[in-house]
Amino acid sequence: MATVTDNAVTETTTKASGRPAKRAQPRAQSTATVIVLRVLVIVLALVLWQVMSGPVVPEYAVSKPTDVYDALTGMLGSSAGWNNIWVTTVEVLSGFGLGVAAGTVMGLFLGSFPLLGRVLEPLVAAVNGIPKIALAPLFLLFFGIGQWSKITIAMTGVAFVVFYNIYLGLRLRERELVEVVQVMGGRRHHVLGYVTIPTLAAPFFAALKTGGPLAILGVIGGEFIASSEGVGHELFTAAQNLDAASEFAGLIVLVALTLSLNGVLTALDSYALKRLGLAARRRPQTKS
Repeated sequence: MATVTDNAVTETTTKASGRPAKRAQPRAQSTATVIVLRVLVIVLALVLWQVMSGPVVPEYAVSKPTDVYDALTGMLGSSAGWNNIWVTTVEVLSGFGLGVAAGTVMGLFLGSFPLLGRVLEPLVAAVNGIPKIALAPLFLLFFGIGQWSKITIAMTGVAFVVFYNIYLGLRLRERELVEVVQVMGGRRHHVLGYVTIPTLAAPFFAALKTGGPLAILGVIGGEFIASSEGVGHELFTAAQNLDAASEFAGLIVLVALTLSLNGVLTALDSYALKRLGLAARRRPQTKS
């Protein structure tokens, strides 16, 4: 009885003081567990790759992690390797930026004039239906094998993604909200600030995240077809030489470029939505 009474007194004191009892932090433990499991999965995959390369899978097709590491360090340790990375990065960023600008202008223009949008929408859909990599030879005829042909290919893929998100966002904009702002004496810049931008923010940043990999795909595809420098050129050369280690090293560089671009876009997305007041709000914690 004394033990039960002591426990009851302890629980009552804890509730009265408003201080919760010390508990384990399941969320932190869960995050740490996930990270450890991810590392273990990667290590296990590398070990299996190293062991199976040769006896099970032809080494010329998949190489070995140790050889890939040597090829990657060789690429990052040479001026030629960094020059190829720099060329591809410039092409991706330039094509991505120009594509975002072109798609935004097209989407805002056709979305602001519904009649013109209905007239040109089938034409835009027809051009968008053409595989962008199929346009690469045409761009090569216009711009040669230099950087501008790859930038144009990347820009084309990104522009249509951004266009459709902006265009459909404007079409789905609630007309009632626009009319309310106009009735209250609001002008076009008020409608833009209070209705249009908040409506288009989410689809616009979704288009950016989708367009990033498309820009990289367009640049690498263009470098595959005709180029004298760039990561895509190195990948194509490695494939011709049956150099799987250099092939995987180039793929690692592309993965790093993709993750870096996606991280920047995610941070920009979070910042912009927070500034617009559209970020997900956390529920206030109730004290027991």
